[in-house]
Parts: sequence; C-alpha cells; structure tokens
Amino acid sequence: MPATKKLILVVIDGLTPEVFEDAVETGSAPALAFLAAHGRYGRGFSTFPSLTPVCLSSIATGAHPDVHHIPHLVWYHRGEKRVVEYGSSFAAIRAAGTKRSILDAIFNMNEQHLGSEAVTIYEALEDAGLTAGAVNVTCYRGRTPHRPLLPGATRPAFGPKRFFFYNLFESDVTGAPVAVFGRSEGSIDAYAAAVGRWLVTRDGFDFLFYYLPDYDFASHALGPAATQEALARSDAAVGALIEAAGGPDEFLERYAVIVCSDHGQTKVERVASLQESFTGLEDVIVTASNRAGMVYGEDPAALARRLDGSPAAEVSLYREGDEAVARRDGEELRFRPGATGWETSGDESLLDQPDALERAWCALANPNAGELIVSPPAGVELVDLAGRSHLGGGSHGSLEAGDSVVPVLTVGLGNKIPQRIVDVSPLVLEHFGVQAGAAHAAA
Repeated sequence: MPATKKLILVVIDGLTPEVFEDAVETGSAPALAFLAAHGRYGRGFSTFPSLTPVCLSSIATGAHPDVHHIPHLVWYHRGEKRVVEYGSSFAAIRAAGTKRSILDAIFNMNEQHLGSEAVTIYEALEDAGLTAGAVNVTCYRGRTPHRPLLPGATRPAFGPKRFFFYNLFESDVTGAPVAVFGRSEGSIDAYAAAVGRWLVTRDGFDFLFYYLPDYDFASHALGPAATQEALARSDAAVGALIEAAGGPDEFLERYAVIVCSDHGQTKVERVASLQESFTGLEDVIVTASNRAGMVYGEDPAALARRLDGSPAAEVSLYREGDEAVARRDGEELRFRPGATGWETSGDESLLDQPDALERAWCALANPNAGELIVSPPAGVELVDLAGRSHLGGGSHGSLEAGDSVVPVLTVGLGNKIPQRIVDVSPLVLEHFGVQAGAAHAAA
C-alpha cells in the first residue's frame, strides 16, 4: 500500500556538507534549518566520476555507472565513433557540435545512453500506480510522452507524468517564469520554485524530484566558499514548497523529505591538459573536463604509465583481466571484489578516498567509459575540448573527498539516512512499499 505521506527529494547541485552545516547552524538558510531541526542528518558519498550527469543518473536509478552507463560530461561513443558532450562549457558544446550536443543532453542521454537495465525511480513508482514528478532533472526517463513547447519542435521526451524541464517541456501550465535568463541571479531555481509551488498547492504528485542547479553554477564561478547568496536562493526555493503547503506544520504533516546534493566542489587552483600526455598517438581519444578524464585506446597499462609524474593525474585507473589497477607515479594497487569484501594487493593508500574501491570499480565497469579513467590531484582541473576551465572558481569530478562527500538530510523517514547517493532511490521505493528492480539489487 502507498505510504501516507508523499515524498519530496530536494537535490541542491554541488552543495558541500560544510556549507550546508554552517547554513543550518547560523540560520542563514531558514527553510533548510527548519527541516534539519525535524530530521536526521549525515554525510554520504557520491559516485565516480562525481559529475552531474553521472550523479543524477545514480540518484534517479539507485545504481552506479556500471548499471546506468552514463560515464562523464564528455565521452567517446564507440558505436557511433564520435564524442558525446553534455555541456562541459558553451565553448565545448560548440567544439563538439552544438546541435548534436543539445540533442545528446536533452534526448539521447535518456533515450539511448541510459542503460536499459537501469530502472528510474519514475518508472518504478508509476508502474506501481503512483504519480511521479521531476523538475529540471537531466535524468528523467519515464513512460509518458511530452511534446516540446518550442515552436516547430515535435520530438517528444518520455518522462514522468508531472514533467517540467527548463520551459522546454511542461506537463502542466503553471505560469512559471522563463528559466534560462539571469542564471547568475538564480533564475532556474526561481522557475523550480514557481513549479513546485503550483504542484504542492494542487497536491499534484506522490513523489517529486526537485532539482536546484543554480548553486552549482555559482560555486563554479566563485568557488565553494563564496556561495552564501546562491544558497539563500536555493533555500528560498525550498521555502516556497513549505509556504505552498500552508506553513511548516502543514508541510510536515503532508510530506516526507530527503535533501542532499549530487556531489561536492573544491577550489580550482591550477589547470592541466590531459590531452598533452597523449599527443601524437594514433587511435587514442581523450575526453576530459572538470576534475575527471577518460582515455580511449588499446593497452591501458601503457597509457597509464605515460601519466607517471603528470600534473593532470593523481591516480589512473584501468582494468587488467579480472582485476582493476590504480596507478600513481609507478606505484600500483590491484583490487577486485571478493566473497567477503575487496581483495587487494599493493599500496592501499592509492585509493584511500571515500568509498573509492567500489566507485572506481563501477566506473571502470561502465561500457561507455574509457579504458583509462583519470582522477586529478587536489586543486587541479582538466581543461575541456575547448580549453576552458573554472580556474579561480570551483569544480568537481574526482575521487577526492571534497568532490565526493555530500550532505544528506531525511525528514519523516525515521532513523534512515542514505549513506550513498545510490541509496536514495531504494529508500524512496521502500517508503512507498515498491520493490526495486533486479538491476538495483545487482548494483
């Protein structure tokens, strides 16, 4: 039977635990502080690479990239022999081909790239007779076709019944403002707030994935330590839901809540080119941006050796037989899952980051990943296809704790707190009494 309370999942893109905890303690984010006073809080782990398309797909499917198959912001499609670019930067989109990149980010990621064995939270809930909603979430695959609002566009997107995606797709007329103007002033979160207010007022869902991306935009530009104004705007978007329900008490009576981020962010102090280490090599393709990179080519062990001493690589990861290998400056750690845990040989300090063995193993098991995956040193960002970076601002994507540890708050779910972002979807399904698919159990 469906749970009495409906559930709202709030994901504030790029929010770090330190910023969240300070905002709650000082009261500078009153809506989040209110929820924290009535819930349970902990720190959890992201997936790897800790980049938004990968992370949101992990949250929406309850699986790591070995199941959902989204490998990075930018990757090489072996079957189509081309680079897929979801949006590392506007210049990178142009470098990869603007029309193709837009189609990849809006349609192909969900229709073609997202693994067929993965089950999204919307699919699972609506197959059980519930109504799911999603606001601005890039991983949105559902059963209901939605026509685009752009004049002349006809290709539908298949999402949940309540589906709102940056004014491009809207399942209902809400009167929300245009989402894409004034991004630095929080226009997309303001759009989400208007839609969320409309949905709560009409009791229009059983589950709502409420995604707020503007904080991450500000953190990229200013750095994770200078984002108080951006968090205030995100908090106002959460406050809009509480207000629409009739106030704090009424909100808690109606809704259970999960608040988390998809990944952290760290300060960018230096930039490096992963491509430089492979200049002149034929049949080697490098895709990199933010704080993760992939190399596609034969003999990954030899490719990894080329990165010994490189400023672009803290650790290089590849598969060799039934083992994975982590390499840094000539030192190696070999690992694989065993019957009672991880079997390792070599220097374990090479992968002492949070949940690193599982996250690295699952990233390498993604069929769309490069033969070599690179996590750069602290403070280093890898330039994208157009040579762009966030130097002086913030970035994410690596295995490092600053990129990978996230705040997790639950309200109305007893003592349960997801320890990883891949645990969020199973907790939501458990709340509604819906069985997770076999793909989730395997993950």
